[in-house]
Amino acid sequence: MRRLGIRRRLFVLVIIAVALSLTALIAGFNLLLAGNLSRNADSLVRARAAAQLDQLHPRHGRLVLGEAPDAAAADAPVWVFAGARTLEAPRAGAGVDAAARRLAGGRARLADVPSADTRLYAAPVVSGGRRLGTVVAAVSLAPYEQTRRSALVASLSLGAAVLLLVAVGVRWLLASSLRPVSRMTRQAAVWSERDLDQRFELGPPHDELTELAATLDRLLDRLAASLRREQRFSAELSHELRTPLARVLAETELALRRDRTPAEYKNVLELVRRNAAQLRRTVDALVAAARHESGATRGTADAFAVAAEAAAACADLATEHALDVELVQPAQPARLGVEPELAERILQPILENACRYGRERVRVAIEQTGSAVMYVVDDDGPGVAPDEQERIFEPGVRGRLASGNGAGSAGLGLALARRLAHSAAGEVGAVAADSGGRFVIRLPVG
Repeated sequence: MRRLGIRRRLFVLVIIAVALSLTALIAGFNLLLAGNLSRNADSLVRARAAAQLDQLHPRHGRLVLGEAPDAAAADAPVWVFAGARTLEAPRAGAGVDAAARRLAGGRARLADVPSADTRLYAAPVVSGGRRLGTVVAAVSLAPYEQTRRSALVASLSLGAAVLLLVAVGVRWLLASSLRPVSRMTRQAAVWSERDLDQRFELGPPHDELTELAATLDRLLDRLAASLRREQRFSAELSHELRTPLARVLAETELALRRDRTPAEYKNVLELVRRNAAQLRRTVDALVAAARHESGATRGTADAFAVAAEAAAACADLATEHALDVELVQPAQPARLGVEPELAERILQPILENACRYGRERVRVAIEQTGSAVMYVVDDDGPGVAPDEQERIFEPGVRGRLASGNGAGSAGLGLALARRLAHSAAGEVGAVAADSGGRFVIRLPVG
């Protein structure tokens, strides 16, 4: 059965169930009919014996036969015995006659003669408490057997016809019911490979088929969203890794063009080291994010230590822009429910953005509210326009108010910072203002 498709399995199961039901019904019907026919034969043979008993008249201790009331009663196969003497005997075969004689003198009972397909009934004749003889009546079972055989053949034929009709009906019903499912499955497979924007759109679910369509639509929505996230993540990753790699290649190619002094080589190696460290931090953040998304065991980190590490990573940028980075230590120690590398890679691009666009200072405050730890990063730069609160988190997008400050992108970027925060069940958002930028990072408590 496991090798068969669901349509064939359902077909086989329905046919087996119907066949067993028909078998039980036919068997029960024929058993009931056989019992009724047997009782009818018993009633008839008893009635014949009773009719004959009514025609007997005891006189002076002897039995005297009366006249039969009608021709049918006269032709009925009945034996009358007075002791061992036969008063009346019908024309019957030797086997039936011998069986009737064996019943003479015995108790009232039924007996079958299988060779002659006949049933006998013996009834004693008693008068004044004295037994005078025996009446034995016979009935042929051939008509009853014929009726039983005809009923059996008819019921088997009817059962076969019903089974055939059910088989045809079930096959058509299953084919018509499951054909749309097969078509939807093939369409979903094609759409998942070529066009994730296609949907069945059968409306609100009202039966199994529309419920399946709605489920497949939701599945395709999740696949499309997942694919878009992966494509966006790949673009962000490519964007963030391209810059340090390009710097490393450019510096090494420039250094190899001619012989240089040890100090110059040292400067080149220092630049290569810084860019390699940036690549390592990017990879560490991606690995930590992947662990969070896969449901692996999550680590914890001290919120202030994470802020200090992120500020140290942005120290060169802050020095370049002559900025003062202030870290406000919380009144009570706060722990994050994420690994320190991941938390640092979420906070670092926000700090880098503040250092790039701030004028004189950058302030980082830490607050714990309920089940979240919040980093509030403030700078005295141009701020974020209200209509750009979400757009600045898209890859390659810069705010209009900050368009003249700084160039290029550094660190992981705002888009990747939000992506990593989402992977840790957190959030990164910007507060709109005409002057001064404010970013809020929410991460779960450890």
